[in-house]
Amino acid sequence: MAKKIQDLKPDTVLKNYWNNKEQFADLFNAVLFQGRGVIRAEELEDIDTEESSLLEHREYTESIQASRDNIKIRKKAAAHGVELVMLAKEAQEHIHYAMPMRIMGYDYGTYKKQYDSNGKKYKTEKGLERDEYLSRMRKTDKLVPVITLVVYYGEKPWDGAISLHGMLQIGEEFVQYVNDYKMLLVEARQNNLQLHNINNVDLFNLFEILLDTGLDRKEAREKAIQYSEEHETDPSVIMTIAGASSCKIDYRRFGKGGGGMFTIFEELAQEHEALGEARGVALGEARGEARGIVETGFDFGLSEQDILGQLQKKLNISLQKAQEYFQMFGKQAL
Repeated sequence: MAKKIQDLKPDTVLKNYWNNKEQFADLFNAVLFQGRGVIRAEELEDIDTEESSLLEHREYTESIQASRDNIKIRKKAAAHGVELVMLAKEAQEHIHYAMPMRIMGYDYGTYKKQYDSNGKKYKTEKGLERDEYLSRMRKTDKLVPVITLVVYYGEKPWDGAISLHGMLQIGEEFVQYVNDYKMLLVEARQNNLQLHNINNVDLFNLFEILLDTGLDRKEAREKAIQYSEEHETDPSVIMTIAGASSCKIDYRRFGKGGGGMFTIFEELAQEHEALGEARGVALGEARGEARGIVETGFDFGLSEQDILGQLQKKLNISLQKAQEYFQMFGKQAL
């Protein structure tokens, strides 16, 4: 028997929503080209979201693994053949203060995977210059560029770095010599995107209502219900909003328009009333901070002991509670 109440996990439901090529293309057109239809849905093809490569050093070999949320390749006929570009989207629920470095790592993994695949063609020196053979790459070989977009779904304004330079302490005389790595960031809570896909328009409008800290829960619920009724919001958008809000949907009452949205916000309200609004907010904030500390610790290669120490110090919690958070978010950070 199918479940009457379905738990929708934020990462899964967001991935499913952005797998839609029309919605994916519209988002990138809004971010990159101010809404101009440069990227067309029919030009997009799905590719493997799993990236893995080996970073080789003289004394050791380090495995790098990352799973992209959504990535597609855009293929367009051009005068010189086919023009290619990879477009990747990452969803972020909490502020991650090492996000530029994390994106740099994701992009490196994508390029390294291409490089390794290309190098497999050159098993012998036949037909190659000496430098080409040693490089495992011909002078004329080119990799496919990758563009990564981060969509942040949190309530707080993003106050982290948006480039590698923002994470570094650099003397002014050295700034021009230290390579930077910028990341594209969209805040769902507030943006000026020129979207044309109606589902995307509804999605970001509803997120803006949901994440408006100037509204209390009741006002946000009523405003969202009214919006959904007036715009006959598509069920896929409602499911995405529900999943990103970590609430449950009763599919017996689920339908297009206000009824579905009403169900979502009523159930959200019941959850908050049962737990207590203040307690729910405090718990959510603590978990968000803990997750950020754990993820940042893994990004910087800290040991479990060091990460536990950071959790205890920054959150003022016991070792037992720190271990619970480490178990909770450690596997996700790997």
